[in-house]
Amino acid sequence: MKYDPFWMLKEAPRLNLASDDVVDGDQLNPPQLSSRIGGGDLSPHLRWSEVPSEAKSFAVTVFDPDAPTPSGFWHWAVYNIPANISELPTNAGGGMDKLPPGAIALKNDRGVHEYVGAAPPVGTGEHRYFFAVYALNVEKLDLHDHATPAFLSFNALQHTVAWNALVGVFEQKV
Repeated sequence: MKYDPFWMLKEAPRLNLASDDVVDGDQLNPPQLSSRIGGGDLSPHLRWSEVPSEAKSFAVTVFDPDAPTPSGFWHWAVYNIPANISELPTNAGGGMDKLPPGAIALKNDRGVHEYVGAAPPVGTGEHRYFFAVYALNVEKLDLHDHATPAFLSFNALQHTVAWNALVGVFEQKV
């Protein structure tokens, strides 16, 4: 049985979440893969709707729970996305200047404030990549400068009024 990183949100309402770049349950496309394996390191387009009226901001994370570590691998984490934003274009994770004003990207597990594409180690099987959007009931999360994506997730979950995730998969074979 594979770990469900969103078990604690089972009762929360779902946003309508769509993407021009990721199809739920399908293989990730080369632009969303790591440049280390010939990909583009481009965060995918994400669009959300059916947002509850109490939503005051959004957070977006990309997480691989199947990475061969006890804590998975965080590929991208953004918070304080203003409530009037309902879409991030392809490559919004290409740097802070590509995000909506006020939004903050944390360092991912590669140590950069940008999206890093999928590149699971050879022989570790198919990995799931959860592209999640959380609607939060606060305008801003007040996180310290060195906060981690896990700390963002911990704080966001306390304020989530709706959420959803698209899951892309990828396996790097020999």
